[in-house]
Amino acid sequence: MRKFHYLKFRHLLILAVTALVLLFAGCSSNKEKKKADASSETKLYEMAQNSLSAGNWVGAISSLQLLEEHFPFGTYGEQAQLELIYAYFRSDEYDSAIRTADRFIRLHPQHRHVGYAYYMKGLASFHEDASFLGSLFSTDNTNRDLGAARDSYNHFSQFISRFPESEYARDARQRMVYLRNILARYEIHVANYYFKRKSYLAAANRGRFVVENFQGAPAIPDGLAVMAQAYYLLELNELGDDAATVLAHNYPTHPALDKNGKFDRRYTERAKKRSWLSYATFGMLDKDEPLGFDTREIFDPLYVEEEKKLRPPHIKK
Repeated sequence: MRKFHYLKFRHLLILAVTALVLLFAGCSSNKEKKKADASSETKLYEMAQNSLSAGNWVGAISSLQLLEEHFPFGTYGEQAQLELIYAYFRSDEYDSAIRTADRFIRLHPQHRHVGYAYYMKGLASFHEDASFLGSLFSTDNTNRDLGAARDSYNHFSQFISRFPESEYARDARQRMVYLRNILARYEIHVANYYFKRKSYLAAANRGRFVVENFQGAPAIPDGLAVMAQAYYLLELNELGDDAATVLAHNYPTHPALDKNGKFDRRYTERAKKRSWLSYATFGMLDKDEPLGFDTREIFDPLYVEEEKKLRPPHIKK
C-alpha cells in the first residue's frame, strides 16, 4: 500500500514538474513571439517610411497594407491607416484613398487626426477627374458629369464645418472657391447650349440657379444676362427687365448692355426670326441663334490660370 502511494506521488510530481517546464517554455516562447512580432511590425513600418520618402507609392501601399493586416492594433496601426490614405492619393488611386479615409473616420471618429481624413476625402475627389477640371470649356462638355467636383465641394464643406481651425482649412477654403467658380461657369456653359437649342426656359433656370446659389462667383453677371435674354425671348418682359436692371446696377460694363445701360435687345430680336436652316436642322444650325455669354476675361481675369498643383500635406506623426 505504501509503495502504491509512493508511486502515485512520484507520478504526480513528475506531471507537476513537466507542467511547470512547459509553462515556462510557453511563456518564454510567447515572449520571443511577441518580440519577433514587434520587430516585424517595426521593420514593416520602416519599409513603408522609406518608400514614402522615396516616392515609391506602390511599395508604400504594399508595406502599409501588410502592416494594417497583420498588426491592426499595433503601435503603428492607426498611423499606417492615415499614411495609406496619403499613399493611395499620391499614386492617383483616388477611389481607394476616399474609401480608406471613410473607413478611418468610421473606426476612429475621435482620433486627433481624423480631420486629416476628412480633408483628404475632399482632395481626392478634387483630383478625381483632373482632365475635366483642366479642359472644361475646350470642348462641348454639356453632358459631362460634375459629380466629382460636387463631391469635393461637399467634402471640403463638411471638413471646414467640423474643423474650422485645422491647419488644412485655408487650403480647403481656397479649393472650395475654385470649385464654386467651376460649377457656376459650367451652368452658364449649359445655358448657352440651351440657347442654341432654343430651350429658353431651361436657359433661364440655369441662369437663375447661378445667381441664387453661387454668390461671389465671377459667373454671376453672365447668370443675370442669361436670365434677361431668356425671359425676353419667352416674352416675359417684366422678369427680363428685372434681371437687366440688376445686371446694369452691379455690372455696368457687361457687353450685353448698350451705351445707355439697357439690355441690348438686338440679339433677342434676331433670334425670333428662324431661318429655313434652323427648321431643317431642328434648331441645331441657325445663323441667327442668340448669343451665349462668357465674360471671364472681364470679370474673372484669372480664369486662364491653371489649377494650383499643391502637393497634399503628409500627416504629421
